[in-house]
Amino acid sequence: MTITTAVREELATLNPSSIIELYEVTTCTRIHGVCEVYRFHAGVNAKQITGHVVWAGNIYYAWPVEAEGFEYTGNGAMPRPKIRIANVDGTITAVLLELAAFSYSADLAGARVVRIRTLARFLDATNFEGNTNPFGTPDPTASLPEEVYFVDRKSGETSELVEFEMVSILDLAGVRAPKRQTINNICQWRYRSAECSYTGNNHFDENDNPTNEAGDVCGKRLTSCEARFGENGSLPFGSFPGIGQYAF
Repeated sequence: MTITTAVREELATLNPSSIIELYEVTTCTRIHGVCEVYRFHAGVNAKQITGHVVWAGNIYYAWPVEAEGFEYTGNGAMPRPKIRIANVDGTITAVLLELAAFSYSADLAGARVVRIRTLARFLDATNFEGNTNPFGTPDPTASLPEEVYFVDRKSGETSELVEFEMVSILDLAGVRAPKRQTINNICQWRYRSAECSYTGNNHFDENDNPTNEAGDVCGKRLTSCEARFGENGSLPFGSFPGIGQYAF
């Protein structure tokens, strides 16, 4: 992704509008292959904006966040940023405990983090009084190049904040998935989705036993795929049985 003309022109002005830094964190459950996106921002400098930020139709919730280490150095090493999220009333600890029960791994390891930077001029009009952006025309495509990272580990947790260390997607060259994100015998696809591609009338329960339509549940195992497509059929299994338990 390159810098759009609109962003380049805005940054070249004598008084460009405020840079807005947004974050998206994506986690996926291991049971049904469902992914959830958490959107937030760490605050804005434009006094016309208070509370949540809406950009490209998505709501980014205000939350005390501090991030650092995004800079590139001259030695060729990729940045390993850290992000600190306020643990208000133990909220983040509670989220981590919930994710540990249903996600691929504990402590958010393997979660995808996208850092988005745009300018106040391009924010949705709904952010401003009178439903009009005083800085310019909203543009959901106008942003600096997105930066994609994966959470490598939780590096600290207190009653006040939780800190995570991230790894750049460019550090994963030649690797199919982030640490502990790929599990060898749990399909990631949502059952009967386009990726799953199963549309048959044969129904099976979570243990791969024949059942009726009401009890039709995929067990997310390779054997579940074979029951539906046939042992010698083409299997769209959404995992990697040939690897170890985890891949990084």
